[in-house]
Amino acid sequence: MAQTHHIGQRISYDGALCTVRYIGPVAGQTGSWLGVEWDDASRGKHDGSHKGVRYFTCVSKLPTAASLVRPSRPVDKPQSFISALHEKYAAQDDAVGEPPAQIVISGSKVAEEMGFDKIRRSFAQLRELKVVILDGMRIYSATTDGAGESVGQTCPRIKHLDMSRNLFESLEPVAAVCRELPVLRTLVLNGNRFHNIQDDPALRSSEPLFQTVEELSIEDGYLSWEQLGSIARRCPSLQTFNGGTNQLSVLPSVDFLNLSATLTSLYLEFNEFTALSDLANLTPLTALRNLHLKGNSISALSAPGSAPPVFTSSLTYLDISYNDVQSWSFVDGLPALFPGLTALRLSHNPVYDEHESDSKASSSEETHMFTIARLASLRSLNFTRITTADRTNAEMFYLSRIAKQLADVAESAEATVLALHPRYKELCDMYGEPDVIRRQEINPAFLEARLVKVTFHHPRTGQKSVSRIPKSFDIYAVKGIAGKLFSLTPLQVDLIWETGEWDPVGGYDDREDNSSDDEGFLPADPIADLENRAARDEEEDAESKPGRWVKREVRLKEGPRQLGYCVDGVEVVLRIETT
Repeated sequence: MAQTHHIGQRISYDGALCTVRYIGPVAGQTGSWLGVEWDDASRGKHDGSHKGVRYFTCVSKLPTAASLVRPSRPVDKPQSFISALHEKYAAQDDAVGEPPAQIVISGSKVAEEMGFDKIRRSFAQLRELKVVILDGMRIYSATTDGAGESVGQTCPRIKHLDMSRNLFESLEPVAAVCRELPVLRTLVLNGNRFHNIQDDPALRSSEPLFQTVEELSIEDGYLSWEQLGSIARRCPSLQTFNGGTNQLSVLPSVDFLNLSATLTSLYLEFNEFTALSDLANLTPLTALRNLHLKGNSISALSAPGSAPPVFTSSLTYLDISYNDVQSWSFVDGLPALFPGLTALRLSHNPVYDEHESDSKASSSEETHMFTIARLASLRSLNFTRITTADRTNAEMFYLSRIAKQLADVAESAEATVLALHPRYKELCDMYGEPDVIRRQEINPAFLEARLVKVTFHHPRTGQKSVSRIPKSFDIYAVKGIAGKLFSLTPLQVDLIWETGEWDPVGGYDDREDNSSDDEGFLPADPIADLENRAARDEEEDAESKPGRWVKREVRLKEGPRQLGYCVDGVEVVLRIETT
């Protein structure tokens, strides 16, 4: 029988799914052709335009999503949900165990009989299923026409259902399945291509579409935000929604209805956002706690001409990993947009490549510390819990780096540097102002160029003294000067040079960003997961762990080596310790 086709029809050729976008003639060719858009956009030959003639337009923006095929090309047979369920979960029983009984009908014909016990076992197995994965099973309907077996009778206990990458053309067959699953909580419909969503019969009904669903995923469906919203709004209990990989660039305003009070987690990963202002219309979601924006192209807080949005204070977790964040001003501005932010994933952004060439730390190590210090409310960064020791070390290290930047500019330019560090005054109030030692260009012919201004201090007595010592003096002579200043014998004196620099601690257990990037759909709540891990580790004294960074100190060994070769610069601080 000849195959019939229509626009929007879903077809599978040798396991490769596609959607019919065109039916008709092709210039220079005989007969009728089908223009199809492949779900795998790398499989095609063009974008719907062939030899200079455009026959159709693809939903995908990729240039190789389309092909022209003959209507007579054999297709994979579509099937119902019930048939796919039996194929995957009941047929396994038939492949093992006893061979089927044989009944001799005539001398030359033999029929196989499936015993009633095996039938009962198969149906009992299906009735107990709670997690069902029917990904890529060519499903187009709920049940086979004329079949007496219903979804509710066959598998009423399903809680997690994945019907991704199938042959659905509308939501109606999906709704028909879900209506008979009274305890369904998670529904995954990734990679389907629903046609003409706004006029879908399932959405015209006044009844909720998926009454009990709490977690819904429609990734890679090439649906607009309005279309995604029209589906999500029909889930009165929805808590988590995944709309990733849908080519979204700006979210227009939609009426969220019940979602404002129920939705707590939203995944919009691998879309096309470039600024956080593109998501400004999410601010009415007052119950939102977790926002996942991984894999976009976000580089700014707001697009030109747009005001930065202010999200609800209930939003505590933000994932902007694998984006295009290049400046610290973006990080500094996050608290204003996310007043409740306590957990952040920022890894795999260009800002992580910034690195001071004279630092012994890795780029990610420095960036981790800078991020903690710049965001005062942060309790977790890249899945790593921030302890009190972590925060103290990060903020002191950050303060020392600001001092270093100040030392590299004239006093008149200080305001320009401090404008880049909004927390500077707050950190100075907490830890005291850092010493800013500006290097002065001195003519080497002058006596001043041959002297080092040494500030001695004795922690035990609190005494301080400043001396100018020739660089040519050896350490023996410097110890003698220190002993005389503090009434100590030189043999009692140890000199410790406090460089003001910071070094990473070797062997620190760095678990930064240690989660897999293949996170899958709907991972646990990041904040709850953080608290659970903290509870599991409560036997460890987290506050007593060494920090990531320590101040660099150098003990000056006594000997004939000159002071000018042991210290840098023309001003140094030496701490006196007694033995």
